[in-house]
Amino acid sequence: MTDTTETTATLQTAEAPAFPADRTCPYQLPDEYSKLRDQPDALTPVTLFDGRRAWVVTKHETARRLLADPRLSSDRNHTDFPATSPRFEAIRSGRPAFIGMDPPEHGPRRRMTISEFTVKRIKGMRPGIERIVNGFIDEMLAGGPPADLVSQFALPVPSMVICELLGIPYADHDFFQDASRRLVQSLDVDSAVTAREDLNGYLDGLITKMQDKPGSGLLNTLVTRQLAAGEIDREELVSTALLLLVAGHETTASMTSLSVITLLEHPDQHAALRADPALVPGAVEELLRYLAIADIAGGRVATADIDVDGQIIRAGEGVIVTNSIANRDGSVFENPDSLDVHRTARHHLSFGYGVHQCLGQNLARLELEVILTTLFDRIPTLRLAVPVERLTLRPGTTIQGVNELPVTW
Repeated sequence: MTDTTETTATLQTAEAPAFPADRTCPYQLPDEYSKLRDQPDALTPVTLFDGRRAWVVTKHETARRLLADPRLSSDRNHTDFPATSPRFEAIRSGRPAFIGMDPPEHGPRRRMTISEFTVKRIKGMRPGIERIVNGFIDEMLAGGPPADLVSQFALPVPSMVICELLGIPYADHDFFQDASRRLVQSLDVDSAVTAREDLNGYLDGLITKMQDKPGSGLLNTLVTRQLAAGEIDREELVSTALLLLVAGHETTASMTSLSVITLLEHPDQHAALRADPALVPGAVEELLRYLAIADIAGGRVATADIDVDGQIIRAGEGVIVTNSIANRDGSVFENPDSLDVHRTARHHLSFGYGVHQCLGQNLARLELEVILTTLFDRIPTLRLAVPVERLTLRPGTTIQGVNELPVTW
């Protein structure tokens, strides 16, 4: 029989390092996370910014099991949900999009959008994505080296793609890219809150325009069908549009910049990829595993006691599935700290698992395949313009990445 008294005391009184931690290398775990990974138990207590404790899940199999457990809630408005930063605490209130809902409410809301993200629909987007990628490479080459790969390529490519999918005017990209950056990265709480208000106001205005003059794209469909039929209300539609817009470009932009850095810093793997384009889809999966840019996305709160191999998660306790740690589980991935473009890594957790698995994963995969293939084909001498040690990495409280990436060729 499990000694539940002792287990409860473990979360509250055991040594619990601060979480999250900042990376010092674009593609390797922080030392603090390596220590967490090396603990024998699948659950380790950590301390959040406000002094509260939460469990961090460090084992791959346990992470999959818990992400599929209905006793863990994704409701970010829950009092005990594990907020990982003051910014997150400040912006998590309000009507959530489906990512912050639990079954049975979650399913119907997700199904409203899923038709635009099917494998067949995404495959049909390849020519358009290739056009967009080549267009921004043309502009970068015309400007001549050096260039900032983030502002000139990694960020505008997925911004234009998601705009075309949603039916949002790309002409507004300067506004929403800046507001999105402040929303997900700002260390200043007021700036993040203002950014959310700005984006909500912008999207609310777009919805009004679409009601008056319907157009094309997923957001138009939601306005003219689901909103008009009363299947979704306006506040929730704004939240859903905000989720799709921000997640649709911030994550892929970050993966693009870090993937380029990682391949350039692993010339043998880069050479293998260039020699055999058939490796690209598998290499994208390996990069997704290896880089795991969304460490803070796996937050949950327990709604009932859960026994995890003798450790007890109590109802009301926070749980965080940390993708970068689970993706470096040596019992699942041999030599997990090594990049191997020949590896079969499709079962990584970078897109989550269970009912909340990332809606846009097929789109992200396709974008990265096209981006990496086309970029290195057209600029084979691409290289970093500064040593990797001089790059400024984002803090662990946000999506991992860099805001500037000087390159030359």
